[in-house]
Amino acid sequence: MEIRVFRQDDFEEVITLWERCDLLRPWNDPEMDIERKLNHDADLFLVAEVGGEVVGSLMGGYDGHRGSAYYLGVHPEFRGRGIANALLSRLEKKLIARGCPKIQIMVREENDLVIGMYERLEYEQQDVILLGKRLIEDQEY
Repeated sequence: MEIRVFRQDDFEEVITLWERCDLLRPWNDPEMDIERKLNHDADLFLVAEVGGEVVGSLMGGYDGHRGSAYYLGVHPEFRGRGIANALLSRLEKKLIARGCPKIQIMVREENDLVIGMYERLEYEQQDVILLGKRLIEDQEY
């Protein structure tokens, strides 16, 4: 397995991976999300590759105060092999190198399996309420 920075020719494979991992939502345009990421800290957009196939992804961010992780997905046939852990570890190292003191990850409340994985990796639930506001409407849903 190789962990590397996303390349433009990974575009379709990554979107297909996100579909397989049930990461897509009607209100998020994956193509637009990738384009936006490529224009801001593109080196924090990681993929895991096995035998020339993209089998994992992780989109990271850093705003100077906190790091973040989005679109962590591992192809169902490759789960349980440490790929998610390797992606997160690489992102954490990149964030530490930038002086980032903390990383935050959003997980849907009902996703017990993923919450358990993060907890095994020493992530803790925080006493915060996440609020959001869409500033740009990409599409109708």
